[in-house]
Amino acid sequence: MRGYFLSESASLAVFTLDEQPFALRLSAVERVIHAVEVTPLPTAPALVLGVINVQGQVIPVFNLRRRLRLPERDISPNDQLIIARTKQRTVALVVDTVSGVVDCPGEEIIPAEKIFRNLEYVGGILKLEDGLILIHDLDQFLSLEEEQMLEEAMSQRQAK
Repeated sequence: MRGYFLSESASLAVFTLDEQPFALRLSAVERVIHAVEVTPLPTAPALVLGVINVQGQVIPVFNLRRRLRLPERDISPNDQLIIARTKQRTVALVVDTVSGVVDCPGEEIIPAEKIFRNLEYVGGILKLEDGLILIHDLDQFLSLEEEQMLEEAMSQRQAK
């Protein structure tokens, strides 16, 4: 995904965590649903809260707060889940709210590596009049080790 922002315009799904705005490529988002009960997945990486069933598909639920080093809290009925696709799988991300879609020219997005060389999980930064929005790169979200742990945990769950 690195560098894809420099082409045409980008459509971004904007969401908040602790009133801080973040975004994902809209093309990666399948849908947004209200928070539901999450079934724990004991052998999954710490980043994974568990799994949910969405129309017969078992989907891992990621704890963005843990990844972004924000204060953790339990999932609230008011929270939302963004169902999104990575290269490897469909995932659910727990967010406070999804506030909408922003369309912007690709040249308005600063590639993350121009700001910080090793800024993990971020594909770009959008400058707005009232602040910045970090645009997350879901394909970089899990390390190789975390991806392998998740794969094993999901396989064990399906074997039961």
